[in-house]
Amino acid sequence: MFMADIAGVRVLYTGDYSREEDCHLCAAEIPQFSLYFNSEKMAKTIRRLAEKTLEVGESVSGFLVKKAVTCQIMALDDLHVFSQLSTENISQRITIAYNGAFGVLKHRLKQIFESVESLPDEESEGPAFRVHEWLTVKYESEKHISLHWRSDPISDMVSDSVIISILLILILITSYC
Repeated sequence: MFMADIAGVRVLYTGDYSREEDCHLCAAEIPQFSLYFNSEKMAKTIRRLAEKTLEVGESVSGFLVKKAVTCQIMALDDLHVFSQLSTENISQRITIAYNGAFGVLKHRLKQIFESVESLPDEESEGPAFRVHEWLTVKYESEKHISLHWRSDPISDMVSDSVIISILLILILITSYC
């Protein structure tokens, strides 16, 4: 079956592979119509975010959750109520074999990164410093240092670059020895 449009006349052709004569039907008249879509989207705030009435233009911070055609904005703390998802903070730690001077490592990292600050001995157990307020480098022993950070995209990026810098410093130390 197919539709043929010849000189403005539409004909529906149906072939049934029989010996009977083919049947030609005129197409049904379909009136013209237009569809209009509203491009504005509306999202409801729910639970904790709905407790406060927002003014026009005021911003809100939360998660946008879309179910079918409805959009809802909820606080991070309410995520477990509406889904099976939960949020956790992940603390990461890596220990690197490092037999160089801890002061040299700090000096080299100060040359690479904008913010390298010493930590007081009360806050850490032994010499330590913080890189960009996200990563802590601790002196564990004469042969080891450890890096500690809370996992998020920026902290992971800083920790990756510090690890690579430490490995390059180790290569320079061993090449001079």
